[in-house]
Amino acid sequence: MREITFIKGDGIGPEIADSVIAILDKAGADISWDIQAAGEAVIEKEGSPLPQRVFDSVKKNKAAIKTPVTTPIGKGFRSVNVQLRKELDLYANLRPCCNLPNVKTRYNDVDIVVVRENTEDLYAGIERQIDNDTAESIKIITRKASERIAEFAFDYAVKNNRKEVCVVTKANICKLSDGLFLDCARNVSRNYPQINFREILVDNCCMQLVQNPNQFDVLLLPNLYGDIVSDLCAGLIGGLGVAQGANIGKDYAVFEPVHGSAPDIAGMNKANPTAILMSSVEMLNYIGNSECGDKIKKALFKTLNDGIMTADLGGNYSCTEFTKQIVARL
Repeated sequence: MREITFIKGDGIGPEIADSVIAILDKAGADISWDIQAAGEAVIEKEGSPLPQRVFDSVKKNKAAIKTPVTTPIGKGFRSVNVQLRKELDLYANLRPCCNLPNVKTRYNDVDIVVVRENTEDLYAGIERQIDNDTAESIKIITRKASERIAEFAFDYAVKNNRKEVCVVTKANICKLSDGLFLDCARNVSRNYPQINFREILVDNCCMQLVQNPNQFDVLLLPNLYGDIVSDLCAGLIGGLGVAQGANIGKDYAVFEPVHGSAPDIAGMNKANPTAILMSSVEMLNYIGNSECGDKIKKALFKTLNDGIMTADLGGNYSCTEFTKQIVARL
């Protein structure tokens, strides 16, 4: 039996955590859970939204599933996600965006994988207040981080039979920082002649995504653009409630839904567990249990095909009811 860390955040986190644990246990995933609480609820007791015990657990188990944690806007503690990624060096953010059965969207056959550099750029959080009227933030782009995320994207493309990697920057304006990221992607691409390589500016990329998303395969982006574009891509397939994510490093990986903690519906049994369930399927693939992952994915897709959906997708099933319907189809 494999032990996996489960980081329970706040908001709807505990609800969708219970859902995915029930489904994986029923599917015979052969996992024991190391449950770790994080977020606003543990600050008063432990002095931090992300205590050291959480890092210790992930380092011990090598893989984790995480539910969302509320990040205060403009004040309070820094993002728990950013802390995890920096501490564990989870340099690659992987966000597959693919149409799900019976989920109505503007486009069909969308199948895009967003690969986002996860450790630097403006998200390094190097800021200072110059005076009462001026603040500045420093954008960090390094050759080491740019090369390894480009290699990750091309390796992913090869392993998953993808045909193209498209690097997304604003190198026409940020000539040094984005220019370095672009140059690294160009250099790495030469080692993968079997994968088509192209370049696009981020503003043009966003326009092209809403006009013709089917043209894109694997997108490679620096941290900030990747965060924005991955949410745009989630909108193409039905919204954040169905968008999966993974943060992967050399030694550790944390799998999580793209959406936030949704405190406005916390405790109301309205949450959609699809995103975290799809993320858990990626986790099962990561630990070598793809057979169980395929089983869960088929049960989820059958449930959606049968018209059983939560409110965010136009249905009337609660989180627990939706979970029970997936379990019944395993």
